[in-house]
Amino acid sequence: MLARFTSALVVLAVLAGSVLAQGSIQTLDPPATGGGGEAGAGEQQPAPPPPCGTQQLTIARMSWPSAALLAEIHSRLLTGNFLCNVAVQDMDLAVAASSMGANGQPAVAPELWVGRIADIWNAAIKSQNVRQAGTPYADSVFEGWFVPDYVAAQWPDATTIDGLKAHAAGFGDGNGRGRFISCPIDWGCAVINRNMLKAYGLDQMFDIVEPANRFELDTLIAEAVGRKEPILFYYWEPNAVLAQFGFKPVTLAPYNPDAFLCMGRRACAAPTPTGFAPDPVVIGLSEWVYLDAPQVAAYFARAKMPFEEMNSMLQQLGQEGATVESVADRFVAERGEIWRPWVGLPAAP
Repeated sequence: MLARFTSALVVLAVLAGSVLAQGSIQTLDPPATGGGGEAGAGEQQPAPPPPCGTQQLTIARMSWPSAALLAEIHSRLLTGNFLCNVAVQDMDLAVAASSMGANGQPAVAPELWVGRIADIWNAAIKSQNVRQAGTPYADSVFEGWFVPDYVAAQWPDATTIDGLKAHAAGFGDGNGRGRFISCPIDWGCAVINRNMLKAYGLDQMFDIVEPANRFELDTLIAEAVGRKEPILFYYWEPNAVLAQFGFKPVTLAPYNPDAFLCMGRRACAAPTPTGFAPDPVVIGLSEWVYLDAPQVAAYFARAKMPFEEMNSMLQQLGQEGATVESVADRFVAERGEIWRPWVGLPAAP
């Protein structure tokens, strides 16, 4: 999701990278010796295959900020810790998935929203040239309800449904009812939010505000936060807005596929509580990476970015002079406790 508030390459520890590379090489098949016997004492052994394989590792950089950041971060970590020959290529969602399915390039697409290109992704999977390496984020549910952190500090139970019921009037303008800021009226989430309020028994306690567009949605939130007003609203992650102002998620019921299916219908007669559906967002990896560079495949299986961290980086992009590259450099320099386990190192150096 795009965010309205988004706008020295760090030298990594060479010793740590060398140790990691040497240790992980043991998982690869040894090179063929070419002869039947053992090499003589003075005969030089052939070098083991590189941990990144023999092809250039191409990473698709999508146009939206979170995907661009992931591409640049992975490029730096694979280069610094696995000595990969990495190239970052600007691509769009459909072209990247289609090209991976046709010829195995790019090697990596770090944030593929496959639900938006289902036919292309399914065809790529059938080609057996691409597969899902994992998910780019530590959480798979991208949508939710939120309250400002100052509301959670005032009413700690306001992040629960029972707490919202108890303090509903406090979220309003004095008419005894709260105010729920939903998404724009022509978005599908507007229907879902109406049904979810009803399912949780909040429809008689909260008035729904459906803004005309994304700009109005962000303005309503910013104005309320500026006045320190209690608000309940719908939003999604990763997003700079949630880091910029400081919000807490409301705890909803576990996701129920049947219940959520009804949420999307305008005529959902009896909605029942459920959380939002997980979104199919994956790390796409070309099949040849699993065969030629299994350590790289294992890296991407471990590389799950916390939403809070990406929200923070998207906020940094809004700062004067910030670029995707500079924010990626800063993450690598300062957030080793997050990325070191991705490359197989302890979280603490």
